[in-house]
Amino acid sequence: MRVHVVSDVHGRADALARAGDGADALVCLGDLILFVDYADHSRGIFADLFGREKASEFIGLRTAGRFDEARAMSAALWAALGGDPRDHIEAAVRRQYAEIFEAMPTPAYMTYGNVDVPRLWREFVRPGHVVLDGATAEIGGLRFGFVGGGLRTPYRTPYEIDDEEYARKVEALGEVDVLCCHIPPAIPELLYDVVARRLERGSEATLEAIRRTQPRYALFGHVHQPLVSRTRVGRTECVNVGHFRGRGTPFALEW
Repeated sequence: MRVHVVSDVHGRADALARAGDGADALVCLGDLILFVDYADHSRGIFADLFGREKASEFIGLRTAGRFDEARAMSAALWAALGGDPRDHIEAAVRRQYAEIFEAMPTPAYMTYGNVDVPRLWREFVRPGHVVLDGATAEIGGLRFGFVGGGLRTPYRTPYEIDDEEYARKVEALGEVDVLCCHIPPAIPELLYDVVARRLERGSEATLEAIRRTQPRYALFGHVHQPLVSRTRVGRTECVNVGHFRGRGTPFALEW
């Protein structure tokens, strides 16, 4: 059995269309849309609406941790567009989702990333797409558990939830062979992004579940350039499957 795993697609529909080649199934750990591109400031919803220069300014403020200034700048730009900013964002997100879900191979087992908008997915999933969040699926005789979204941060991305709600989703899975989350367990070396030079948030609940139940694998993404891409917790191999937008190739899991 061979399963390909991707995370942090961020608009790479071209590579996603090939991600299932040679595999029995695809697992996607979320972050399908691209709002801002920290590597190429001309790409993403923000740059499409306001231009590269404004995107660079916005990214610079966020990178420096000046979140209040970034929000004030963003609010002024949205106000200049007229109408409700949410309508502009939602229209752009729908355009990206239409392209991404059209490219998504089948069968695919998917969960949400922190920048995804779960309520919109139902409009775009196709036959052969299975969306799971706090739920399990059997793939090739193994039990896969899926937990989507991220925890609360100053970035206020669309699908951030409270620690308690996240922990309930982890607990609902029970024992699994492969634990699939968007964010990593709370292990510092898995959370530090060496390019952004910051620690992202990881899940204590996920780490506790790994220690207690010892799945074969814990797979995740979220941190684009991690200090360490894999480590072990007991018998569990914890693996960052990679920044798919940058890599363009999936992580392969075989058994």
